[in-house]
Amino acid sequence: MPSSFDEPPEAGCSPMHPQLSSSARAVTTFFSQALASFKTASSKLEVICTAPRRPANTSQNDALSAIPKPLPPRARPSTLIILDSSFNPPTRAHLRMATSAVLSQARPQETAQPKEEYAIEVGNGMFGAARLLLLLSVNNADKAPKPALFHQRLVLMWAFAQDVQASLQQQCNTEIDVDIGLSTLPFFHEKSEAVDQVGFYHQGPQEGSQEGMMEQVILVGYDTLIRVLDPKYYGPVATPESGEPLDKNILTAAENDKHEPKTPMQKALEPLFQKARLRVTMRTDDEWGGKEEQLKYLQDLIRGDDDDEGGGPGLGRIGGSREWAERIEMVGEREVGSEVVSSTYARDAAKEGNKERLEKMVSDRVGWWVEEQGLYRE
Repeated sequence: MPSSFDEPPEAGCSPMHPQLSSSARAVTTFFSQALASFKTASSKLEVICTAPRRPANTSQNDALSAIPKPLPPRARPSTLIILDSSFNPPTRAHLRMATSAVLSQARPQETAQPKEEYAIEVGNGMFGAARLLLLLSVNNADKAPKPALFHQRLVLMWAFAQDVQASLQQQCNTEIDVDIGLSTLPFFHEKSEAVDQVGFYHQGPQEGSQEGMMEQVILVGYDTLIRVLDPKYYGPVATPESGEPLDKNILTAAENDKHEPKTPMQKALEPLFQKARLRVTMRTDDEWGGKEEQLKYLQDLIRGDDDDEGGGPGLGRIGGSREWAERIEMVGEREVGSEVVSSTYARDAAKEGNKERLEKMVSDRVGWWVEEQGLYRE
């Protein structure tokens, strides 16, 4: 059982309530200072640190007690997996999203076999390397967030990054460099552009490929996909009144494949889908419907533009482009009958002091830090 941050919980162990160790205080101080520096610099997006792969001769405890610092790649990654969330706290659902996305870069999911070593190129300075970015939005950084302050969430993200490493090591004997970043931008297309331009990922040329090419794989839930493709966030598209001639200077969504200018939605999202894919985790609950309903939503986006196909409104008819659907991948959330995991349930468990429930909601090191810092008790 752990007695300090230098002795983090092993998988399946229940954390105790140790005094805050010197290394734990140093980690907390680092993230408090990093957040303050980010706010002072008025940056839109910044990568503040990296949880690196653990060298073969380094113990797990040594890696966890290391003080965070940024470790840019020596060459621009070919793939950057992005998990953008409030991390309040990060949960086992986030863990599944992250690890399954990393493993999908190594081999097809349908042929996945546990406990094997796969030829996925990850880490610092390797051609074709994949990296994972955990991104926290702090667009209300001048207002104290609740129930956990932003610097406390960053600590939880640091712990979560270690749990990602441990899970990947357990599943297929591989690890990946995990970056932690901050952003003040509200929309995915703005964050995607900022990630593409941030200097952290421009440390050198990517040998053997087009200069500057880095595909983003953005991890989102089904509810987020609905918001991303909702035209109300991008401005109205003009449509003529019934019986009135169309003003050719104000084009409808249906004419955008033939004419310019683009709709507000196309202007915003075309650059996003040129550089990024959306990996969408389905949310099969009462609010969002079942798997079939959510898959039908994506099918309607593709087929809804065709009058003879029926279905719901297609991407072209709501101001988008039908081709975007090819850049959207739907993946399952959890096994049928398994427990629903959410940050809300995790906060409730911590507030109630229900350790057993909390362990089901969050991964080991995240749970240890929640108890270490006494988070969500009020």
